[in-house]
Parts: sequence; C-alpha cells; structure tokens
Amino acid sequence: MSNIIKTGLLLVGAGIVFALLIQLIPIDRTNPPVVTQVQWDSPQTQALFKRACADCHSNETVWPWYSYVAPVSWLVAHDVSEGRGRLNVSDLGSMDPNRLDHTIQEVSRVIERGSMPKSIYLPTHPEARLTQAELSALASGLQKTLASSIK
Repeated sequence: MSNIIKTGLLLVGAGIVFALLIQLIPIDRTNPPVVTQVQWDSPQTQALFKRACADCHSNETVWPWYSYVAPVSWLVAHDVSEGRGRLNVSDLGSMDPNRLDHTIQEVSRVIERGSMPKSIYLPTHPEARLTQAELSALASGLQKTLASSIK
C-alpha cells in the first residue's frame, strides 16, 4: 500500500474519531419554565410569532434532530441563547423596562428589514418564511403586544 493511501486512510480515520468525539461536548438545549403568559394583541400576532420567532425568542424552543449533532448543535444552541438574551417573551418580567422599551422600538425595524428571522433558519423552517404583509403584521402586532406588557 502506498504512503499516499496510508496517509489518506489515517486522515479519514482521524476525521471520523474527531467527529465522534465532538459529539461528547455538552450543549444546553433546555427550555426553562415559561414565566410570563403573553397577552397577545391578536391571535394572528401569536401565530406569526410562533411560526417565525418562538424557537429563538421564547422558552418553547422545538429542538430539531440536527440540534443534537455537533458542530451544527453549537450554532443552534448559540442562536437560541442569543435570541433569548435579546428578547424572550417567556420571561418578559425579568427584562429591564428601559431595555424592553428599546426592544419595542427596534422590533419593527429588525423584522421589516429582513434581519429576522435569520436567513440561516429559513431553509430548515420554511414555515418561518413570511410574506411582506405577514412581516408587517408581525412587527406591528409584536410592538403592541410588548408595549402592553410594560407595567
């Protein structure tokens, strides 16, 4: 057997071992309890939010099969953590009122300019691909919903 083939087989073997070992790195895929019961401005806003936003912006994340396979699991867990950190409708009560006020102002800009949902999310979640009218309705409804949650 030539050295090139031996080297190739060694590299493939090392790659397989590496791919298996990275599966052992623990990833947090928990859904903490829902603390806030959101008072949605309309059933449409709630449905649109569930379709396009809830996996990253609530404690009701549906963890798909690929969220259990590294290294994709790292990206999914990071995106959920980051999303919950920016806005988590399941725990609005813990959000600083000034930050929530800023979020209310920012939400329509983020949605209507197409930054949310993230483009990387859409291929595996085609239901989250909203029409322009749905994006506008979501942005407006989410602003109203969040504004009514400020005490």
